[in-house]
Amino acid sequence: MSQPALQRYRLLAQMGFFALFTLTPIFDLFRYDLTENHAYFLTLAWDLGMDDFIAGKVGPGRAAANIVLYLFLPVLGTLALIIGVAWKWGRLYCGWLCPHFSVVETINRLMLVATGKHSVWDKKTTPPWEPDGTPAPRDRRYWLLVVPAAVGFAFAWALVGLTYLMPPFQVYHGLLTFSLYRYEVIFLGAATTVLSLEFLFARHLFCRYACAIGLFQSFAWMGNRNAMVVGFERDRLADCANCLEGRGSACDAVCPMRLKPRNVKRWMFACTQCGQCVSACGTVNRNHPEGALLHWVKGDEARRNEARFSALSNTDEDAGGRA
Repeated sequence: MSQPALQRYRLLAQMGFFALFTLTPIFDLFRYDLTENHAYFLTLAWDLGMDDFIAGKVGPGRAAANIVLYLFLPVLGTLALIIGVAWKWGRLYCGWLCPHFSVVETINRLMLVATGKHSVWDKKTTPPWEPDGTPAPRDRRYWLLVVPAAVGFAFAWALVGLTYLMPPFQVYHGLLTFSLYRYEVIFLGAATTVLSLEFLFARHLFCRYACAIGLFQSFAWMGNRNAMVVGFERDRLADCANCLEGRGSACDAVCPMRLKPRNVKRWMFACTQCGQCVSACGTVNRNHPEGALLHWVKGDEARRNEARFSALSNTDEDAGGRA
């Protein structure tokens, strides 16, 4: 499958999961209802039975079994699945499904047009060309879209988050008829404010350092030396130096997490396996006889790739120390 086609499939996967994230509480596929003090899973009430235990209707053995069967096993099973996937392929959930990361990428694209940078904290602008050589659009008027998009996504996240805790139809009816409860208004206002600031100023920092799901995936991925990773053909470094006519590297410019794809694995700790760097490299080198310099590698090839990276990195560090 070509890299452009892969990126289209990734976009469709993100859109589909964002829709699922929004619709899940509406159809009681999964949520916890604070008004009823129990969860719903696949439209069925998911209750640990603590009220019956307190009322003396069930014994401690049954209560303990309920906690193990309906709380610990589902939670541990879900974590095992996520970590198992991450162990082999990296942070696929982040790059292909996570509704937060899809917002990060959307705001990145808008801010890139408005400022030439993915983030207000980037020190340098990206090259003024796309990987295919066409001029990259730049227009400061896009700030008129950046801020409303961040606030709009923040409100949508806050609203959907509220429906995971309160009856969804009550929330949406209250919103449409301006009859929300006071605590619902407070929740929406506070969550929208915090998320707006996060989407505008700290979205990459959150993904790197604050997201527990992302961190667990990263730790699992780092622990497996055979895991899938982006490999770089170091012996073709001269070809890489000519990328985008010497104005920068296409792979660096497109990375939504602001990482350097041509680096050792430990510096790619937060990589989301989105594959945009591989796609950009393939586009830039589409007419090169030897093709792209970046490729997905795994198994023994991943170990050899990391060994080459580490050897060169250590040599550079030693040279820097002697200088």
